[in-house]
Amino acid sequence: MQRDYPLDKVRNFGIIAHIDAGKTTVSERILFYTGSQHKIGEVHEGETTTDWMEQERERGITITAAAVTCFWAPTYFSNEDKKNKDKKYRFNIIDTPGHIDFTVEVKRSMRVLDGAVCVFDGVAGVEPQSETNWRYAEEALVPRLCFINKLDRTGANFEKSFKSILDRLSKKAVRMQIPIGEEDKHEGQIDLLKMKAYKYEGQLGSDVIEIDIPEHLKAEAEKYRGELIEKIVENDEEMMNKYLAGEEIAPEDLIKILREAVIANKIFPVFCGSALKNKGVQLILDAVVDFLPSPLDMPAIKGIDPKTEEEIERHPSDDEPFAALAFKLQVDPFVGQLTFFRVYSGTIESGSYIYNATTGEKERLGRIVRLQADQREEVKKVFTGEIAAAVGLKNAKTSHTFCDENNPIILEEIVFPEPVISLRIEPKTKADQEKMGMALKRLSDEDPTFRIKSDIDTGETVISGMGELHLDIIVDRMKREFNVEANVGAPQVSYKETITGTAEAETKYIKQTGGKGQYGHVKLNIKPLEPEDESKKKQKNVHRSEGFEFIDSIKGGVIPSEFIPAVEKGVKEAMERGIVAGYRLTDISCELTFGSYHDVDSSEIAYKIAASQAFQEAAKKARPVILEPIMKLEVVVPEQFMGDITGNLSSKRGLIEGMDDRAGLKVVRAKVPLSELFGYVTTLRSMTEGRGSANIEFDHYAIVPANVALAIVEARK
Repeated sequence: MQRDYPLDKVRNFGIIAHIDAGKTTVSERILFYTGSQHKIGEVHEGETTTDWMEQERERGITITAAAVTCFWAPTYFSNEDKKNKDKKYRFNIIDTPGHIDFTVEVKRSMRVLDGAVCVFDGVAGVEPQSETNWRYAEEALVPRLCFINKLDRTGANFEKSFKSILDRLSKKAVRMQIPIGEEDKHEGQIDLLKMKAYKYEGQLGSDVIEIDIPEHLKAEAEKYRGELIEKIVENDEEMMNKYLAGEEIAPEDLIKILREAVIANKIFPVFCGSALKNKGVQLILDAVVDFLPSPLDMPAIKGIDPKTEEEIERHPSDDEPFAALAFKLQVDPFVGQLTFFRVYSGTIESGSYIYNATTGEKERLGRIVRLQADQREEVKKVFTGEIAAAVGLKNAKTSHTFCDENNPIILEEIVFPEPVISLRIEPKTKADQEKMGMALKRLSDEDPTFRIKSDIDTGETVISGMGELHLDIIVDRMKREFNVEANVGAPQVSYKETITGTAEAETKYIKQTGGKGQYGHVKLNIKPLEPEDESKKKQKNVHRSEGFEFIDSIKGGVIPSEFIPAVEKGVKEAMERGIVAGYRLTDISCELTFGSYHDVDSSEIAYKIAASQAFQEAAKKARPVILEPIMKLEVVVPEQFMGDITGNLSSKRGLIEGMDDRAGLKVVRAKVPLSELFGYVTTLRSMTEGRGSANIEFDHYAIVPANVALAIVEARK
């Protein structure tokens, strides 16, 4: 079986944006113009393809990243060329959520995509979630195109939105287009590279008509074209010399240099239009073809050889050994669990065995499907650079690596943010009890930012997530998809604890009963965890995981090496129990400096208990404190409510960081503890006659003030 599209004609990209910037509307237009569907689904009518979950259609927001495949022939091809399959490009697109509570979907999608189209609201410009998504793309080194959408809206301003990209995201952004008119006068765009204007006619703007640049915009277009060409030639010495000598540079040369600069993240081209009014989407698709990378343009993927722990790489080629990363699990009511994966090298066929290098297990790959949001198309074989889903893998989890068993590789895992909000949940009936455990496990497998744990003291189940909406959707899904009815407690903050000083403690655990006794003796030194430096990475005796470091400094075998893992385990278990108010400890470096053993009585359990007791004793002496999540809050309100809003935020221990103007409204940026923000959106609406809006996003953990810490400890009792 041969691949149907050559690798250089494949584009894997995501559509990312702040909530309500119009991402899903852009995705629907893409599916319509590429011929994947014959009717445009509108978000406000609840009929979109990529928002296929009931909760998404009811609320008009995207909750889960949806993968779609479609095919595009650029508009600059002749009509004959467009009919030719060899001229078409294959797009694997992921439409991601914009709401901060579902940020996990953006983070994991960025890991497996080669490019992104960032959509911005033409009125609001860069918003808080745009910054978070941009940061995820930056971490994953994903090349980006920018699309300033909604230029038909009242208050839309291309220049202001463009300036917000320069100020808040990157100075490397450059105009590729400028709009012809704004608000209700928005008609089309001017392409600054080709110096041509475009308007849209035919059914839903499907005919892109090239026209001359309107007279009143010629001078402006010339000025911005000069800026664009300067930005492009900076990336090529030969072209720079030509440009400085006053020579004209051919458009194809400029496009070639610009493509290389975009792939290298040296330039972020900015386009404009209105997806809802069908203006500008086709030109964005042309730009995806021209400027975003194919899998061949991306560097080889790096991983670790599980046998030697040395770094190895895989190049994007069907002839290389198979390597793929599972980036998402999804429960499907008809076929069971779907495991989405991106193939980085080699090929795999349905019916063959797949080797999971992360767990060291083999599983039979029953069926492979390609997805059109919630529609499936079965395929026999997937090739390098493709995104597909496996049906029925039982032991696969997000971030697991699939590979050729004879050429194993473990790809870098995706790191997810920690949950910040928790609530207690209990089944309504005995029948719900059994189903609830299964439902919660399925949902936590799907979503790595959703966690479940049992409260040891009360025996209750506590679920944790990224925000109130996140947990609300989880409970709603349990009810609809798994028929589980549950009672839910009030939301609670996920506090943590840490230490601010250093301390040491020594414990001997000796137990003599009839027969074999128990003996474990350890001496531990603990201190606050510092950022990891390069020298420590290479040390064999340093174990580092999320918020914890264990250093084995035992000399001369005073504790046999087989008992060292038990010591580490004992410390980790003690960290889970907390010191001040029973919350999990984090950001601690623990060094095992000394101990002893007994030939007969020493055992793993004895060292585990000794380590746990020594750690608790040391932590009490190391000035422990409670940490609370601090949220980044952006409030948009009419000016007359400013005084009320700032006063209210100050009463909530908020720190106001800045104020801006946006289309006749005031924007307040602040950092506020999460514990003060439950129900804030409702309060804000009543304070502003329903005209204020807020965006709340996790920022960092900070030490709780002493008086608040006292209240937390009392409440825990």
